[in-house]
Amino acid sequence: MKQGIYLLALVLFLGVSCQSKKGTKETAETKTTVVVSKKWTQEQADAWAKENGWLRGSNFNPSTSINQLEVWQAETFDPETIDRELGWAEGIGLNCMRVYLHHLAWQVDKEGFKSRMDQYLDIADSHGIKTIFVFFDDCWNPTYKAGKQPDPKPGVHNSGWVRDPGDMLYEDDKLVNVLENYVKDVLTTFKDDKRIAIWDLYNEPGNSGYGNRSMPLLKSVFNWAWEIRPSQPVSAGVWNASLSDLNKFQLENSDIITYHNYEGPEQHQAAIDTLKTRGLPMVCTEYMARRNNSYFQNIMPILHKENIGAINWGLVAGKSNTKYAWDEPIPDGSEPPLWFHEIFHPDGTPYSREEVDVIKSLTNIN
Repeated sequence: MKQGIYLLALVLFLGVSCQSKKGTKETAETKTTVVVSKKWTQEQADAWAKENGWLRGSNFNPSTSINQLEVWQAETFDPETIDRELGWAEGIGLNCMRVYLHHLAWQVDKEGFKSRMDQYLDIADSHGIKTIFVFFDDCWNPTYKAGKQPDPKPGVHNSGWVRDPGDMLYEDDKLVNVLENYVKDVLTTFKDDKRIAIWDLYNEPGNSGYGNRSMPLLKSVFNWAWEIRPSQPVSAGVWNASLSDLNKFQLENSDIITYHNYEGPEQHQAAIDTLKTRGLPMVCTEYMARRNNSYFQNIMPILHKENIGAINWGLVAGKSNTKYAWDEPIPDGSEPPLWFHEIFHPDGTPYSREEVDVIKSLTNIN
């Protein structure tokens, strides 16, 4: 979910991570609390992979929501749409959705927020779908507020999506305490929930020009997760080969390997070949951008063959406008000649019958 450089293949100097416990040092720069790493062993990671099998699904934002706040705030939480759209996912054999949270929705209504998470999980579970929850995100709009969210800008990809915590982290010294309480509260509540497949701690750290400025929060969220140590794996996906410091930390500290790749088969395979040298289970948590030669037809079979989780961007076209490309707005809001993301129209008809047939063939749906 980005504009800019795509993950090609991470340089080999990142090496194979050590599975032993280790400490994180507090420095004047990061002010990160010293916590002993509770990263999973190889045996724990392999057991998780065996239990969960081949995960395949989408990044899910209900078509009626423009961003994470509109998903989770009480006044716009939409279980009817969630149920209907996850039913379409079930119908083509998808079994996992990646869903973004937002700390502000929790801060406004902590118990209601967790209740809505539980309701969402009930709906997803009724369709045989597990969930990957995402805490933080460095993509798109830097500021946000509770309450009514903006209307979509016609033809603009993710015009209303908001970062978490975004620029506010650097403007409010007390916000990091809120974030710590948020992460620990949510993890404590759901740390043994079998409906959750993965905790994705931080989406695309360093995006939006933050670079290594995101490192302190990245280290902190791993520390907070280790303090709770949920029964599900914790991870943060690598996405940009140029962010070497962030990549090194993410790969060395994630229980399983997660990554993003929106390129064609050759480049995607190169990334897989590099990452799989680490010997851990792998999930591609973002792929499929038709303009970039990343299709279901040419990428999903590779992921299936390699037994790598396959989570594409987008299920149903809607207010997020992600059928439009990142950098190619259509100001009059007319139909793009080629959809960038998404599988279904808002009425449930597939964008491409050929694509759906490929998905169903790989998921053994007749």
